[in-house]
Amino acid sequence: MSDYPPCPECKSPYAYEMDALLVCPECGHEWNPEDVAKEGAVYDANGNVLQNGDSVVVIKSLPVKGAPKPIKPGTKVSRIKLVDGDHNISCKIDGFGAMMLKSEFVKKA
Repeated sequence: MSDYPPCPECKSPYAYEMDALLVCPECGHEWNPEDVAKEGAVYDANGNVLQNGDSVVVIKSLPVKGAPKPIKPGTKVSRIKLVDGDHNISCKIDGFGAMMLKSEFVKKA
């Protein structure tokens, strides 16, 4: 058994190293192990990796259904939670309450 991760395509445990890539002998898939580690990451508008508990700043005016005013650019949001889905940030914004945001409309503070 090798210390390499299983193939992301067929989950075969028999991957081997060839130059900078890993290769699966069963399905022939080649991949860079560093790229696989970054796949689940969530990025802000500037390409910075976001993590649970980070603080972010809204970069675009965001209209809110049922609210008389939008969330203004420059609004700081603390202690975000990353979730799966189209709106991948769960947070609380003063004056608006619990909110789901898209990561492309925020930047890391």
